[in-house]
Amino acid sequence: MSSPVIELDDVTKVYPLPAGDVVALNGISLIIDEGEFVAIMGPSGSGKSTLLNQIGCLDRPTSGNLFLDGKNIREMDDRELTDLRLSSIGYIFQKFNLIPLLSAYENVEYPYIMKHRKNDDTGRVRDLLALVGIDENLSTHKPNELSGGQQQRIAIARALVNDPAILLCDEPTGNLDSQTGAQIMEALSELHKKGRTIVMVTHESEIAAYAERTIVIRDGRVA
Repeated sequence: MSSPVIELDDVTKVYPLPAGDVVALNGISLIIDEGEFVAIMGPSGSGKSTLLNQIGCLDRPTSGNLFLDGKNIREMDDRELTDLRLSSIGYIFQKFNLIPLLSAYENVEYPYIMKHRKNDDTGRVRDLLALVGIDENLSTHKPNELSGGQQQRIAIARALVNDPAILLCDEPTGNLDSQTGAQIMEALSELHKKGRTIVMVTHESEIAAYAERTIVIRDGRVA
């Protein structure tokens, strides 16, 4: 039986503002098992991205508990959270978030260097780029010399370089045409078939259909 890799227990996130507190997440409880492919849907401002940022350790809950691989992130200091992000979480952003001055290869290698304190001498970066369809010639190019689809493929390879247990995708096809978006979703589906846990935020029902389970968020709650 698979075990929970992500568990939220009554998680609330409140942003204090001069005009009054904004409750982005309002008592969310859910469990995501190892190897699941889950889509998170909901209208704009519903709390989808806030929820993904909580799971991705980019932010901490205001109250409640969030467990990743059995570890409560509210009890971890900044260094422990950074280590957890580097080793256990791969993040794929809608706007790719590649480093403009680095080549495709160097962008993928960067998290590897952050974790291992040395360049990749195993061939992993090259193999991952090949896996997502980026050949050695393309891997020497900087992001602005590549198409949106190519940049998103590089972002997927970068997210996988440290072999994370969890892959988080924030609107992974949001900046792509429908054909390229379908190719990216096929690539994610293949990763899921190999046992990767994937949590994806999307507003498109045809993209959510790739997932095994869809969670709908409204007004910071699970609908």
